[in-house]
Amino acid sequence: MTLLRTIVLEAKELSEDYKWMHPCYTLQGKNVVLIHGFKEYCALLFHKGALLKDDKGILIRQTENVQSARQLRFTELSQVKKLRSVIKDYIQQAIEMEKSGSKVALKKTSDYAVPDEFQKVLKQDPAVKTAFNALTPGRQRAYLFYFSQAKQAKTRESRIEKCIPKILERKGLDD
Repeated sequence: MTLLRTIVLEAKELSEDYKWMHPCYTLQGKNVVLIHGFKEYCALLFHKGALLKDDKGILIRQTENVQSARQLRFTELSQVKKLRSVIKDYIQQAIEMEKSGSKVALKKTSDYAVPDEFQKVLKQDPAVKTAFNALTPGRQRAYLFYFSQAKQAKTRESRIEKCIPKILERKGLDD
């Protein structure tokens, strides 16, 4: 992580900050890259990594639901040393992407499937429908994703039932 920090700081245009308890490097207040550590690896997280040209095929999408961020993962110091010039290239690309004002086209709430079980609740209970529609798009997506992840209808129904009080209070899944 120390070597990654040294490499990132060589990009003089970036400012170092700490966000989410991790070193985060910004350009004019916009997040560009973050260094974070996990049990198995450490990584550089490019906030708009989906827009980067990944000639080496080494950028990783953490999960299928991550829309814009991409990681470069490292398990050994030797990997960082070996890829130093590639890392610098990706950082420079990320800086240029931020300067250009490019944005990742994110999925809209309407692009997410509404499970049948939740559609039924929305039709039967206007208060839930009104409260759900009043939530921010991010909170709506979080609920839809959470409900949809359950494989069995019984589990989806249980999740929906447990979340209805929070939705009625106009709170998000993690509020």
